[in-house]
Amino acid sequence: MATPSESNLIGTSEEFKYVLDQVRMVAPTDCSVLIQGETGTGKELIAQAIHQQSSRASGPFVKLNCAAIPAGLLESELFGHERGAFTGALTQRSGRLQVADRGTLFLDEIGELPLELQPKLLRALQEREFERLGSSQTIRVDVRIVAATNQNLEQMVSDRRFRADLYYRLNVFPMLLPPLRDRQEDIPLLVRHFVQGYASRLNKPIDVIPDSIVNCLRSYAWPGNIRELQNVIERAVVLTEGRELQCSPPGLTKLTPAEAPLPAQPNHTLAEMERSYIADTLRKTNWVVGGRAGAAARLGLPRTTLISRMRKLGISREDAWPRATGFSDDLEEVTSAANY
Repeated sequence: MATPSESNLIGTSEEFKYVLDQVRMVAPTDCSVLIQGETGTGKELIAQAIHQQSSRASGPFVKLNCAAIPAGLLESELFGHERGAFTGALTQRSGRLQVADRGTLFLDEIGELPLELQPKLLRALQEREFERLGSSQTIRVDVRIVAATNQNLEQMVSDRRFRADLYYRLNVFPMLLPPLRDRQEDIPLLVRHFVQGYASRLNKPIDVIPDSIVNCLRSYAWPGNIRELQNVIERAVVLTEGRELQCSPPGLTKLTPAEAPLPAQPNHTLAEMERSYIADTLRKTNWVVGGRAGAAARLGLPRTTLISRMRKLGISREDAWPRATGFSDDLEEVTSAANY
């Protein structure tokens, strides 16, 4: 039976079950979590599940989207300010760190945090203390950090666009959320969930979802992931007249054979699932591991971590794609690494 924190986490695929297993594993601890995944994969829902299954569940869950707030205001949003600290600061204000005391602070789009603000955040995480803007008084807090990003932070560290020490402080427990195109068997469940929700909200008597619509939606690549599916279903419910869902989304691009996920195998272990998932991603990138278009970037993993996982799982190129010429130097390095 799902816990209340999992009531909005819909899916029975092995990929999604693995994510839920990770949530149950890390939630009782107090370590920092870095959730990685494409836009729209549900990173905030996972962060909420971690909070609600932790010992901090009775405390606040505070969100801060680092990409939604102008860089000049982020420091005040995080740490607060004293009256008169800057033009327009008419009253004292507590920052999100202080508001999240004895709870969880969710830092979404952490890759957008300005470089000049990163040392102060690092110090607050390490020392559990900070000062408001315009104040010399130290404030101590007890906050758990869950961060999320759709960017390759390791590459940003290499490009000197993100501090290495802050990256390692956040990346204590990394989690990778699979894209919806790799969770095709979950699409019917998600469609039913969204149809029921929007039909109830809009007072529509929809209780029939044609198989033809579900099959069409399953064949789509979903670059916007679950958020895009949710928007498509909302539009379909609005346009539907009667009890049967009417859905003909324009411009649906079908998955190509190279993009289609490997078929799920019954009763396979998490290690086998992970091996299949990594091999499938390597196949999609023609065994290119590093760089912005490589498998490590698509998986949201550091390049060295991916190579280490390949060694441990015994992945060789025969698992993903026939040997070809003209690949980058990463191919040779990973091919060698996989044979160790």
